[in-house]
Amino acid sequence: MLLAIDAGNTNVVFALLDGREIKTRWRIATDPRRTADEYAVWLNQLLMLEGYAMADVDAVIVATVVPRALHNLQVLADKYFKTTALVAGQSPVDWGIELDVAEPASVGADRVVNAIAAHHLYEGDLIVIDFGTATTFDVVDYRGAYKGGIIAPGINLSLDALVAAAAKLPRIAIAPPENRSVIGRTTADAMLIGVFWGYVAMMEGLVARMRAEIGRPTKVISTGGLAVLFNDNSDIFDAIAPDLTIQGLALLYERSFRTA
Repeated sequence: MLLAIDAGNTNVVFALLDGREIKTRWRIATDPRRTADEYAVWLNQLLMLEGYAMADVDAVIVATVVPRALHNLQVLADKYFKTTALVAGQSPVDWGIELDVAEPASVGADRVVNAIAAHHLYEGDLIVIDFGTATTFDVVDYRGAYKGGIIAPGINLSLDALVAAAAKLPRIAIAPPENRSVIGRTTADAMLIGVFWGYVAMMEGLVARMRAEIGRPTKVISTGGLAVLFNDNSDIFDAIAPDLTIQGLALLYERSFRTA
């Protein structure tokens, strides 16, 4: 079985796959100081709870945007799973798609992996919106080439910055407002409207501009933890793919295995 690891700025997601089928997944807060031994103790317990053992894992693939976290994940694969971790974007795991941008080496691994999975799952030109620490908007053309995109502050990051900079503003949870009014009658309501509907307006505006620039019919695919929350309050999404990054890692592993 394959252990796919998506190491983001906020969380590290581990997913156990049999072929392309995701059997189970777990997440843990990203901490570059976390050792391979700590990962192993945590994973061993979770695997047993799901009826699996560490010996069931015979391959590991990693995508990371946190370079400091990579070493300990590689040690985890070597020491506890007795295999060398494949790393997305590093030989022998070539992307297999064109990165048609000015600085291909600077594109985050998660964004490329999402592009690979989205092109595999959906036809035509695509905009992939990933709700993470940052919210990214990435364009994949009908041939599967990655064309670039947008990086915006994630909604939780925006809210944290607002609360940190304004002493009298309370901390609130991200949730749809109780009604569609955009005139808040309390401080908390005003904050929620600004953050939530402001984010919806940003997404709708950016997607409209991107579609106009692309000039062809374009589907919008969303992924990440807040995708469902916004889907209920906007009509810009054509599909929600919560496991897009993991699916992309599974595809990368298949391609690398076939060419090895």
